[in-house]
Amino acid sequence: MIKLNHDSYPDNYIRGILNTVKTIAMVGFSPNTSRPSYFVFKYFLERGTRVIPVNPGHAGKEVLGQKVYAHLADIPEPIDMVDIFRAPEHVMPVVEEALALKPLPMVIWMQLGIRNNEAAALAEAAGIKVVMNRCPKIEYGRLSSEISWIGVNSRTLSSKRAQILPGGVQRMGLGSGNGNDKGKEGDG
Repeated sequence: MIKLNHDSYPDNYIRGILNTVKTIAMVGFSPNTSRPSYFVFKYFLERGTRVIPVNPGHAGKEVLGQKVYAHLADIPEPIDMVDIFRAPEHVMPVVEEALALKPLPMVIWMQLGIRNNEAAALAEAAGIKVVMNRCPKIEYGRLSSEISWIGVNSRTLSSKRAQILPGGVQRMGLGSGNGNDKGKEGDG
């Protein structure tokens, strides 16, 4: 695996991850609706991604129809990505737990403000892709142009509301990033 610069990720690297991941285990999930982990959890659920909350303090409960697990090892299905909402000093045990899973997850993702170079190196040595100090919700919105729907990052602000499709959520695919996806809705 090529040594990655964790200060700046190529769009095709992030796009490749987000186009491939179908199951996310969210470690440090909070059922508190004002917490960032809840926003990300709900966002990906609404887009058809399987999101599994992990928090020992809420294990056994259900949030938005999803059972909360105490540990990654308790999840009875393969995980594509481990999304970590824990302080940097708590990342290494999460990565070590992820490395004990069979099959291994494809991605370790550390949320905004979270960086642990030692844990990243350990995961990469096992062949797992790593993203640090980024939010998959923000990256998905940026790469799918969802952010520009509301006037952010589009150089155009409007008071006109976006059209909401049946089901309440619009969805755009991430495309290939080659410019041939303009104007197409994808299946994300």
